[in-house]
Amino acid sequence: QVQLVESGGGLVQPGGSLRLSCAASGASISTFAMYAMNWYRRVPGKERELVASIGGGSAGIKQYADSVKDRFAISDKRTVFLQMNALKDEDTGMYYCSAKWGIEYWGQGTQVTVST
Repeated sequence: QVQLVESGGGLVQPGGSLRLSCAASGASISTFAMYAMNWYRRVPGKERELVASIGGGSAGIKQYADSVKDRFAISDKRTVFLQMNALKDEDTGMYYCSAKWGIEYWGQGTQVTVST
Protein backbone atom coordinates (compact mmCIF):
# COMPACT_ATOMS: atom_id res chain seq x y z
CA GLN A 1 0.00 0.00 0.00
CA VAL A 2 1.52 3.28 -1.13
CA GLN A 3 1.44 6.03 1.46
CA LEU A 4 2.01 9.71 0.80
CA VAL A 5 2.64 12.40 3.39
CA GLU A 6 2.72 16.06 2.38
CA SER A 7 4.36 18.83 4.35
CA GLY A 8 5.66 22.36 3.90
CA GLY A 9 2.46 24.35 3.60
CA GLY A 10 1.84 27.53 5.51
CA LEU A 11 1.15 31.23 5.33
CA VAL A 12 3.28 33.32 3.01
CA GLN A 13 3.05 36.84 1.64
CA PRO A 14 2.49 37.48 -2.06
CA GLY A 15 5.77 37.22 -3.93
CA GLY A 16 7.17 34.77 -1.41
CA SER A 17 8.21 31.14 -1.76
CA LEU A 18 7.35 27.80 -0.25
CA ARG A 19 8.60 24.29 -0.86
CA LEU A 20 6.16 21.45 -0.46
CA SER A 21 7.34 17.89 0.13
CA CYS A 22 5.60 14.60 -0.51
CA ALA A 23 7.25 11.62 1.13
CA ALA A 24 6.28 8.32 -0.48
CA SER A 25 6.54 4.87 1.08
CA GLY A 26 5.11 1.40 0.72
CA ALA A 27 6.83 0.30 -2.48
CA SER A 28 10.33 -0.32 -3.77
CA ILE A 29 12.37 2.34 -5.55
CA SER A 30 12.00 0.47 -8.84
CA THR A 31 8.22 0.31 -8.42
CA PHE A 32 7.93 3.98 -7.55
CA ALA A 33 9.83 4.79 -10.71
CA MET A 34 6.78 3.58 -12.65
CA TYR A 35 4.41 5.93 -10.88
CA ALA A 36 3.44 9.34 -12.18
CA MET A 37 3.79 11.76 -9.27
CA ASN A 38 1.43 14.69 -9.21
CA TRP A 39 0.62 17.82 -7.26
CA TYR A 40 -2.98 19.00 -7.29
CA ARG A 41 -4.62 21.90 -5.55
CA ARG A 42 -8.19 22.43 -4.50
CA VAL A 43 -9.74 25.83 -3.94
CA PRO A 44 -13.25 26.02 -2.46
CA GLY A 45 -15.79 26.55 -5.20
CA LYS A 46 -13.42 25.54 -8.00
CA GLU A 47 -12.49 22.35 -9.79
CA ARG A 48 -9.46 20.47 -8.55
CA GLU A 49 -6.46 21.56 -10.63
CA LEU A 50 -3.44 19.51 -11.63
CA VAL A 51 -0.58 21.87 -10.86
CA ALA A 52 2.50 19.82 -11.74
CA SER A 53 3.43 16.26 -12.56
CA ILE A 54 6.34 13.96 -13.30
CA GLY A 55 5.48 11.14 -15.67
CA GLY A 56 6.13 7.50 -14.82
CA GLY A 57 8.88 5.42 -16.35
CA SER A 58 12.38 6.42 -17.39
CA ALA A 59 11.32 9.57 -19.27
CA GLY A 60 9.88 11.30 -16.22
CA ILE A 61 8.42 14.13 -18.27
CA LYS A 62 7.51 17.18 -16.22
CA GLN A 63 4.37 19.15 -16.93
CA TYR A 64 2.85 22.25 -15.38
CA ALA A 65 -0.46 24.06 -15.41
CA ASP A 66 -0.29 27.32 -17.36
CA SER A 67 -1.16 29.19 -14.16
CA VAL A 68 2.09 28.11 -12.47
CA LYS A 69 4.49 27.66 -15.36
CA ASP A 70 7.82 29.45 -14.79
CA ARG A 71 6.99 29.89 -11.09
CA PHE A 72 6.69 26.32 -9.79
CA ALA A 73 9.13 23.43 -10.18
CA ILE A 74 8.55 19.76 -9.41
CA SER A 75 11.49 17.49 -8.67
CA ASP A 76 12.45 13.97 -7.63
CA LYS A 77 10.32 10.86 -7.49
CA ARG A 78 10.57 9.15 -4.10
CA THR A 79 10.26 12.40 -2.17
CA VAL A 80 8.53 14.78 -4.52
CA PHE A 81 9.16 18.47 -3.98
CA LEU A 82 7.16 21.36 -5.34
CA GLN A 83 9.14 24.58 -5.23
CA MET A 84 6.72 27.47 -5.44
CA ASN A 85 8.09 30.94 -6.17
CA ALA A 86 6.51 34.32 -6.83
CA LEU A 87 3.38 33.17 -5.03
CA LYS A 88 0.10 34.94 -5.72
CA ASP A 89 -3.14 35.21 -3.78
CA GLU A 90 -4.76 32.82 -6.24
CA ASP A 91 -2.24 30.10 -5.36
CA THR A 92 -4.03 29.74 -2.03
CA GLY A 93 -5.53 26.30 -1.60
CA MET A 94 -5.11 22.79 -0.28
CA TYR A 95 -2.30 21.02 -2.10
CA TYR A 96 -2.38 17.27 -2.54
CA CYS A 97 0.23 14.84 -3.73
CA SER A 98 -0.79 11.76 -5.69
CA ALA A 99 0.98 8.71 -7.08
CA LYS A 100 -0.63 7.02 -10.06
CA TRP A 101 0.17 3.77 -11.85
CA GLY A 102 -3.22 2.35 -12.67
CA ILE A 103 -4.43 2.98 -9.13
CA GLU A 104 -4.05 6.51 -7.78
CA TYR A 105 -3.00 7.08 -4.18
CA TRP A 106 -3.46 10.37 -2.33
CA GLY A 107 -1.91 12.16 0.57
CA GLN A 108 -3.85 14.09 3.19
CA GLY A 109 -2.98 17.50 1.78
CA THR A 110 -1.19 20.58 3.06
CA GLN A 111 -2.70 24.07 3.19
CA VAL A 112 -1.03 26.96 1.39
CA THR A 113 -2.28 30.46 2.15
CA VAL A 114 -0.91 33.45 0.27
CA SER A 115 -1.97 36.65 1.95
CA THR A 116 -0.76 39.92 3.40
